[in-house]
Amino acid sequence: MSSATTAKLVGTDQALSTSSECIWPLLPVSDAVSAIRRQVQARLAAWGFPPETVDDAALVVSELATNVLVHARPPADVGLSWTWSEGRRRVVHIEVTDSGPALRSRRHSHRLPIEEYGRGTGIVAALSARRGTRASSAARVTRWADLPAV
Repeated sequence: MSSATTAKLVGTDQALSTSSECIWPLLPVSDAVSAIRRQVQARLAAWGFPPETVDDAALVVSELATNVLVHARPPADVGLSWTWSEGRRRVVHIEVTDSGPALRSRRHSHRLPIEEYGRGTGIVAALSARRGTRASSAARVTRWADLPAV
């Protein structure tokens, strides 16, 4: 994401946006993931992506954002952009950046059965063409995924 997209944002309904790039803060509140998912769906639809791509991207961003809220420290943000691939197909790029691992995981505070955990990585891998993690010198960690447009 470009340095122009690092402006301070107030809430998940507000995004810093360009024609092919958008960033939202990921607030540590109960409805944060669903709010981000709706924002991603609306933005991709506005950019003209087909419903299948919108649905896949919404699922990937949900998994990445949930992982951050459960296992990482705030502040966090979600980035969405698209580029052209070498084959002249559009590729959706999703990034979720956090402030590093939490001192103690909030995993069990959600009261979900233990078997409900651990599926997110597999879902992201299945839906993305490429994915990865990178850490910055400022202790920020970014998990990203590239999804080809259907």
